[in-house]
Amino acid sequence: MFRMPPEWAPHERTWMAWPGPNPTFDDEVGLAQAREAWAAVARAVRRFEPVTMVTGPGQSADARALLGPDIELVERDLDDAWMRDIGPTFVTDGDRLAAVDWTFNGWGAQSWARWGHDSKIGAYVSDLAGAQTLTSELVNEGGAIHVDGEGTVLLTETVQLGPERNPDWTRAQVEAEIHARLGTTKAIWLPRGLSGDYGEFGTRGHVDIVAAFARPGVIVAHTQPDPAHPDHELCKGIVAQLRAETDAKGRPLEVVEVPAPTVLKADEEWVDYSYINHYLCNGGVVLCSFGDPRDKEAAAVFQELFPDRTVVQVDARTIFAGGGGIHCITQQQPLVG
Repeated sequence: MFRMPPEWAPHERTWMAWPGPNPTFDDEVGLAQAREAWAAVARAVRRFEPVTMVTGPGQSADARALLGPDIELVERDLDDAWMRDIGPTFVTDGDRLAAVDWTFNGWGAQSWARWGHDSKIGAYVSDLAGAQTLTSELVNEGGAIHVDGEGTVLLTETVQLGPERNPDWTRAQVEAEIHARLGTTKAIWLPRGLSGDYGEFGTRGHVDIVAAFARPGVIVAHTQPDPAHPDHELCKGIVAQLRAETDAKGRPLEVVEVPAPTVLKADEEWVDYSYINHYLCNGGVVLCSFGDPRDKEAAAVFQELFPDRTVVQVDARTIFAGGGGIHCITQQQPLVG
């Protein structure tokens, strides 16, 4: 049976996609800033494991100049640059590698989104990785799921059950498909995502900026200490819900709260800046920073959670301006065998 390993399991490599001209980065300055930010993440991950970057046709030379010589480049038509969502979700039975190719529709067919090319990237990356491709009719993205590797998966109601993605699916049908593809047995449904994730370039509620497993039975959860921010009450409710839950093994969940950065707004909009949107790679934790007093506090929390890993912080403000974070632009390929 195929199952999705937890992110802390050993990786073969990390997959990413290079920003190209599109509505998310709508001018030369924005695109240049995005490429600098993506390159900083790629170089941080490369300290710990191989990285393959998918670039648009003819963009490899520009990418190479920022990435350096030791990141593999492959060219393929792209619409956007969020590999967690457009790429496949890798699974394994211990001996074989497979990849779930979810149906992708531009985060709920949003008006600005294009996905004619991105909807094919999952199968393309699966093929490059030598994996068996497992297609799914469920409209879903990698940022909308998080697993503990022991049967539990985190989901949000506004993504998988929202009318923009799967209007004709019931909760039971979604759970059955998720469990069949990921090898999970219990789904923990959070009601929604952070407020800023419902803005123009938001995903409508991805779980990977709200809560994530750090190890079986332990979850890191975003909290908003400032009552002026609409996520203040939302996060209190989510933390309370998680502390009342048990995982697939019947264990009560330990919840480690990670406070949001002190900044509340950017460009007059509520921000969803979150340290939860981190990426675990072989021997490392690549963690968002925001030029904020709470950056060091968050790094200390993650260093305590992962004492055998090196915590590296990368400024993620440009990435969040485009609608995501470090976890959203990376996708792990597990080591098999």
